[in-house]
Amino acid sequence: VQLQASGGGLVQAGGSLRLSCAASGRTFSRYAMSWFRQAPGKEREFVAGIGSSGESTYYADSVKGRFIISRDNAKNTMYLQMNSLKPEDTAVYYCTSLSTAYTTTYPGTYWGQGTQVTVSS
Repeated sequence: VQLQASGGGLVQAGGSLRLSCAASGRTFSRYAMSWFRQAPGKEREFVAGIGSSGESTYYADSVKGRFIISRDNAKNTMYLQMNSLKPEDTAVYYCTSLSTAYTTTYPGTYWGQGTQVTVSS
C-alpha cells in the first residue's frame, strides 16, 4: 500500500490550503482514512477521519469548523481542506489508511510520507 500526500506549503495566518492523499495498492473504497499531524517537539496527533463511503467524518476539536475532510473513491484520493489557518496548525501532515471501514482516532495501518504545512503569523 502506498500513500502519497501533497499540497503542503507556506501560508499566512487566515489563509487556506488543500492537502491531497493519493492511495494505491488496496481497494481504497473499503477502508476509512485519516489525517494526523506532528509539530516539532510534539507527538503525532489525530486531525480528521473519514469512513470508507465518505458519509461519516470526525474532527479533532482544534480543527472543527475550519477543516473539511473528504474523499473521492473513484480517484482513490482523500483531501483535507484547511481554512482559517493558524500558526499552531504548523506541522507535518500525514495521511493514513485504516484496516476498518469506520473512522476512528487511532493511528492507521499504512502511512504516507507527510507534507509540511507552515502557517506564518
